[in-house]
Amino acid sequence: MPEWTEKDERQYEHIKESQLERGKSEDNAKEVAARTVNKQRRNEGRTPNTTTQGTGNPNTKLEDRTTDELRNRAAELRIKGRSKMRKAELIDAIRDAS
Repeated sequence: MPEWTEKDERQYEHIKESQLERGKSEDNAKEVAARTVNKQRRNEGRTPNTTTQGTGNPNTKLEDRTTDELRNRAAELRIKGRSKMRKAELIDAIRDAS
């Protein structure tokens, strides 16, 4: 696990518990919580990794995800031509493929 502050740990636990209350599995709740905390750390500049290698929080609307996250999701869905697509095109392609 990355070097999180006490505040990051509290945020992680809060999000995890919230996901469990919503009926998510333990593994899914942990993943959503970790992704959320790590994204917050990136946004605040507390980690050198400025781009994500994931697909974003699955509970977040596609419009609210970054282009990198959308491209990663498109790669999972094996959408051809994704590297040249704009954000709106990626969203449409992901919706068509899902």
